[in-house]
Amino acid sequence: MEEFGGLLGLRLSDLSEIYKFNDSDLYLYRYPSEEELNQFKVTGLFLGYYESWDSLRNAEVSKKNGFLTFSRPIENGYFDFEKLDNYQHGIHDYFKYLKYGFGRASDQLNFLIRKNLISREKAIRIVKNYEGNFPKTYLDKPLEKILKKIDLTMDEFIKLCDKFTNKKIFKLNQAGELIKDDKGNLIKLNYDNI
Repeated sequence: MEEFGGLLGLRLSDLSEIYKFNDSDLYLYRYPSEEELNQFKVTGLFLGYYESWDSLRNAEVSKKNGFLTFSRPIENGYFDFEKLDNYQHGIHDYFKYLKYGFGRASDQLNFLIRKNLISREKAIRIVKNYEGNFPKTYLDKPLEKILKKIDLTMDEFIKLCDKFTNKKIFKLNQAGELIKDDKGNLIKLNYDNI
């Protein structure tokens, strides 16, 4: 729960440090200590130990049982079936792109390369079109409406993005400022991460 967040994406430390819940409020949510786990011989098992996770296979099984995809790739992604349940995923994926120079589309295309379903060369061509675009929408919801829910203006969001962008992987002007195209998208120095 501390590593992945088990309470609407929040960690217990978030609840106690940020939201000021006390220990008695969180007692039922605390994971046992390592000593307690050893004492009672508790072992955590993940389904992945026994069943290889395959998002393509999972999507096909889900579709056969009534799951509806987005009908086109998700913004800054390549698949049409992932991250359909939360509008903030688009912001999260964009932040990953700003920090590391790759995002959801690269992850998805690398998965396809590992499964020998696409060549690296083709994946590189695709990722240039699908990834790194300024997230004006997510799942057809305008970014302004998404930002309003987290109490940010568009200008504040752009300033935050620029502040934390890894300037080693994007083109800069002579003053060291990020260069953006006419759509507000950053320009990468190279596409070597696939």
